[in-house]
Amino acid sequence: MGDLAFISNYFGTSIEVKSALSEDRASQEMISRLASEIVCAFERGNKVLIAGNGGSAADAQHIAAEFVSRFFFDRPGLPAIALTTDTSMLTAIGNDYGFDLLFARQVQALGRAGDIFVGISTSGNSKNVIEAVKTARDLGLHTTGLCGEGGELKAIADIVISVPSRVTPHIQECHICIGHIICALVEREIFGDGGANV
Repeated sequence: MGDLAFISNYFGTSIEVKSALSEDRASQEMISRLASEIVCAFERGNKVLIAGNGGSAADAQHIAAEFVSRFFFDRPGLPAIALTTDTSMLTAIGNDYGFDLLFARQVQALGRAGDIFVGISTSGNSKNVIEAVKTARDLGLHTTGLCGEGGELKAIADIVISVPSRVTPHIQECHICIGHIICALVEREIFGDGGANV
């Protein structure tokens, strides 16, 4: 049988981190700014590229799917690509250039000036995410970092949304929540509310 005290405490600490974000005006402004930049990118024919490792790779895929498929309601797909899904590409780049360039090489090949690159790293120090941000900036992409409290990512991305925690699972739980909020804001701005009752 599970430890009910542990379960209750886990819910509590997770809620505390989300509550801190819900009261952090600066973070909310960064979320709003990123949503606005994504809207502008889509309206001018650009796209969103998203990358991360492990659970953050799953978040990248999740967020890209919400843009391409749908979020709250049916509407045309929006151009977003998770750089974590093609095993042939990932193993080729990893083998030929090393794991640190896993995402930078894809940004170099797929990114165009005016696109948005979103790098997700709970530590803020994932080398392949850092390298991708640097490449994206060199190519004229707008760069965003989703991270926890620390790390290099905070210093190099144009927009940084930092979760006030050093607990990886709680950071990840907030990252997907932030991703959902951004998808909702973008969808509503481009297509209206579609009758969604949020």
